[in-house]
Amino acid sequence: MIEENKRPTQCDRILNYLNDFGSITQFEALRDLGIMRLASRVSEMRKNGINVNGEMYEVKNRYDEVCRIKKYRLGE
Repeated sequence: MIEENKRPTQCDRILNYLNDFGSITQFEALRDLGIMRLASRVSEMRKNGINVNGEMYEVKNRYDEVCRIKKYRLGE
């Protein structure tokens, strides 16, 4: 019997990204993974027992205005 190839879920892709790069932001999730609703996927991951922590950061946008973004990392 031939096994079906299982495509990784969005949560799988986020977990792999966190393992490879250490953190992820909404912009990186969209740019690198094509995932638009990072916070929703992180919520699902937490419900499945994966410890993901989020921390707010201030960055400047192209107009030199301060904006707040959330960066997610795997917890310990």
